[in-house]
Amino acid sequence: MKLSRSPLAVPVFLCSVAAAAPLQKNGGSGPGSAGLGDPLFPLAGNGGYDVSNYALILDYEPSANFLSGSAVITATATQSLSRFDLDLRGFTISRLLVNGQSASFARSGQELIVTPRKALGSGKTFTVTVDYAGMPTVVVDADDSIEGWIPTSDGAFVAGEPQGSPGWYPANDNPRDKATYDFRVSVPAGLTVMANGVLVSSTTSGGRTTWAWRENDPMAPYLATATVGVFDLTQSTLPGGIPAYVAVDPHLGASDVLAELPDVVAFYASIYGPYPFDAVGAIVDDARFVFYALETQTKPLFDRMPDEATLVHELSHMWFGDSVTLTEWPDLWLHEGFATWSEWIWSEHTGGKTAQETFDTLYGRQSANFWDPPAGDPGSPELLFSPSVYLRGGMTLQALRVKVGEATFFRILRDWAAEHRHGNASTAQFIALAERDSGLSLATFFDVWLVQPGKPASW
Repeated sequence: MKLSRSPLAVPVFLCSVAAAAPLQKNGGSGPGSAGLGDPLFPLAGNGGYDVSNYALILDYEPSANFLSGSAVITATATQSLSRFDLDLRGFTISRLLVNGQSASFARSGQELIVTPRKALGSGKTFTVTVDYAGMPTVVVDADDSIEGWIPTSDGAFVAGEPQGSPGWYPANDNPRDKATYDFRVSVPAGLTVMANGVLVSSTTSGGRTTWAWRENDPMAPYLATATVGVFDLTQSTLPGGIPAYVAVDPHLGASDVLAELPDVVAFYASIYGPYPFDAVGAIVDDARFVFYALETQTKPLFDRMPDEATLVHELSHMWFGDSVTLTEWPDLWLHEGFATWSEWIWSEHTGGKTAQETFDTLYGRQSANFWDPPAGDPGSPELLFSPSVYLRGGMTLQALRVKVGEATFFRILRDWAAEHRHGNASTAQFIALAERDSGLSLATFFDVWLVQPGKPASW
C-alpha cells in the first residue's frame, strides 16, 4: 500500500477484526445504499449491485490537464433497484445511459445518484454508460497525502489508495467490489500510458497514440492506474510465460534494482504460491512530490527509482493486498504488515539480516509512538498509514512464525494466498485459518499483537 517516502523514511498504515458485510446493504426493492458502511470510509462504495467489468475510454491532454472519458460499467443487481449510486468526484457529465436508455442523475458530494427509466430486477445484468470531462480533482486524504489523477511535468501519476479512483472514473469505490478492466487511453504521440494487466495494442494516428490494456483478473477499484508520461518501456517474458512491463522515466537514469524483479517474483512464488496475475512489471515515474509508492495491480507504481526494499515490498503485495484484499480498511495490516515482513524474508533469503534479527531490533524500541496505534486498530482515517501498521504488523507475522514453527507458518501463508485468491478476507478469517493450520488457540496472541495498545509483553 502507500509506502511512505516522507522525510521520516518510515511507512504509515491500518486493521480490524470485523466480519465482511454483504455488498448490498438493504434488502427488497428500492434504492441501493449510498455507502457500504466501512468503519473509516462509510460512503465509499454503494449497495445494490456488483460490478463485473469497467471499460474506460479516456482522452488526456497534459498541457491543459484535461481528461475526457466514457465509462461503460457492467454490473449485476443484487436487489431490485429503483436507483443506485456511483462514486465520482468532479467532472461535467454530458450523457448517462442505463441499458442504452437515457437515465436521470443527480450529484451530492462524491455520490452520482442514477435513476433508470425502469427498475432493475434483482439478479439482472445491466450496463451504465457515463460520458464525462473536466480537470481531474486531486484527492487529499486525512493524513494530507494526495491521490487520484495527479498531474506531473509530462503527464499524470495515477494512484487510488484509499479513495482516489473516483477522481478519474466513476466506480463502486469499495475494495469488496472487484471487477475486470479494459482501458483505451489516448494521449499526445510520444507519451506512454501504463495501465493494469496485459498490453493489447498501441496505435498512433493524427498526432495521438491510443494505448489499450486489459486486466483479466478481478481488481479492487483503488488498484487501477492509467499513469501517463515519457517512459522507456521494456517488455520481456518471465519464466512460465508471464509478460513483464517495466516503464522508467528517462530522467531517473538506470538502476540495477529493477533487474531483480524476476528473482523477486520467483522467490515469493516459491514461498507464497503461484504468482496470481497474468502480467507483472513496474512503473517508475519522476514524481517525488507524491512521497509514496503504491501496489497498483500487476505493475507497482513508484514516485522515484525504488531501492531494493521498496521494490520487494510492492511486489509482495501482488499476493497480499492485490490478490487477497481486505474487506474493510481497518484490516490494512493484512496488506502492509505482510509486505513489511516480506521485505525481511527477502533480506534473509539474500544473506542479509534475518527476519528475527529485524524483529529483535524493533522490539527494543520503547517509544509509545512506535507501538501505537495497534496494528489492527488504527482508529481513524488519518492514522490508517501509521508506522505501527507496517512494522508492528510485520512483527506480528514474525512472532507467529516463532510460535507455530517454520513449516506451519509457511503453510498458513500459502493457504491464505490460495484460499482467498482474487477475493477479499478479514483479520478474523486470518486468525481462524492460523488456528486451523496450527491446531493452536491464538486468540490471546492476536489480541496482544493487533488490538492491545502499547508494547506487547507476552504472547
